Amino acid sequence: MTLALDRTRTRRLALPSVLLSRIGVNAALALAAVYTLMPLLWLVMSATKDIDDLFGTNGFAPGRRFELAANLKRLFAASDGIYLRWLVNTVVYAVVGAAVAAFLCVLAGYAFDKLAVPYKEKLFGFVLLGVLVPATATALPLYLVAAEIGLVNTFWGAFLPGLVFPFGVYLGRVFSAASVPGEVLEAVRVDGAGEWRAFWSVAFPMLRPGFVTIFLFQLTHIWNSFFLPLVMLSDQRLFPVNLGLYTWNSTAFSQGHPEDYLLAITGSLIAVVPLVITFVVLQRHWKAGMTAGALK
Repeated sequence: MTLALDRTRTRRLALPSVLLSRIGVNAALALAAVYTLMPLLWLVMSATKDIDDLFGTNGFAPGRRFELAANLKRLFAASDGIYLRWLVNTVVYAVVGAAVAAFLCVLAGYAFDKLAVPYKEKLFGFVLLGVLVPATATALPLYLVAAEIGLVNTFWGAFLPGLVFPFGVYLGRVFSAASVPGEVLEAVRVDGAGEWRAFWSVAFPMLRPGFVTIFLFQLTHIWNSFFLPLVMLSDQRLFPVNLGLYTWNSTAFSQGHPEDYLLAITGSLIAVVPLVITFVVLQRHWKAGMTAGALK
């Protein structure tokens, strides 16, 4: 009888703590959602305003005349359509660069995991050291190297650094260990397939969720990259969209062109759209890739 009463008291005491923990978690998630969505809401509302409304109305209210269409027209017509050039440059830098980087990372991770490479653990240690170095710390050395070989202010000077992704190599090894059974590779090799055929025909389809995961990581990194293009490029025709919007934002204040500030706001809204579409389209592969990594 006493034992039953103790259990009842324990359950009554545990119930409020469970409710409080759920309330706390939900409150934290709600705050995180508000913190994430408020800048985007401000961006959407600001893109619907003209100059007078932008500085004279509430930041989270739409424009009184809803100037979104007019702002988009001005954005794409500014400087002979330079924004479209910046957007195309960013797509090439980010999408093509992230795809190539993701493939190289998956290939390297597979090699570190499945192949008998001499000193591979020591080499992998150097890769992990690369993870610890922030990208901003390598921008100036990359600029000096590019200056020596004549790649400053060229497409390749901004494109090639995006192909190096040490954290992606680490993820590639994790996904290879979790998704590619060694017995399957042995069976393929017994059947006479070479290492490249075994990777391309057998291992790579199993690693596709990992490839998409690494691709999305690197796509976001290159798309948001700013400091490296800033020191590497001076020709506006080669600018990514981030650097182009920065120049508009700078001229809005330094040269007294407030219309450039509105162009920068509208351009920032358009620049977010491709990333959102990419994550929505690849969401299924993204979830599968994250689950595979978690299992490892």
